[in-house]
Amino acid sequence: MDKPFQRKGSESNTQVGRDFEAKDFFAQQGLYLTPGITVEIGINGWKPHKFDLGDEKKKVIVECKAHTWTEGGNVPSAKITTWDQAMFFFHAAPSGYRKILFVLRDFSQKRNETLGEYYVRMNPHLIPDDVEVWEYDEKQATAKEIK
Repeated sequence: MDKPFQRKGSESNTQVGRDFEAKDFFAQQGLYLTPGITVEIGINGWKPHKFDLGDEKKKVIVECKAHTWTEGGNVPSAKITTWDQAMFFFHAAPSGYRKILFVLRDFSQKRNETLGEYYVRMNPHLIPDDVEVWEYDEKQATAKEIK
């Protein structure tokens, strides 16, 4: 039986996040990333933060989010907060890194847009200029940058 706030048919939300790995996609693009790369981030001082994927030599850090619209087609506001948090971590990361928010493509018929498109449209003030937002289509195994 599914638990409240858990994706239907999944063992756990943590498992959904683990299953959604951008690592394979990036490897197909010739970018071989390591899970759990730690980078010193900070506004006043430095503290280690573990990003989902990255490459220290190529200066790439990636945060992955596998969130979807709610069952009723509403915005998953609590989960979107973690996207905002990722933007803050990217802002606090050293300059010179390629910074990527890699999100699962989830289209809403009701809203006629994906969750990623919605986030970029509603939150341009939170997305640092040096952050790329990419949307991954699991069925097609393709991704595109959302502007």
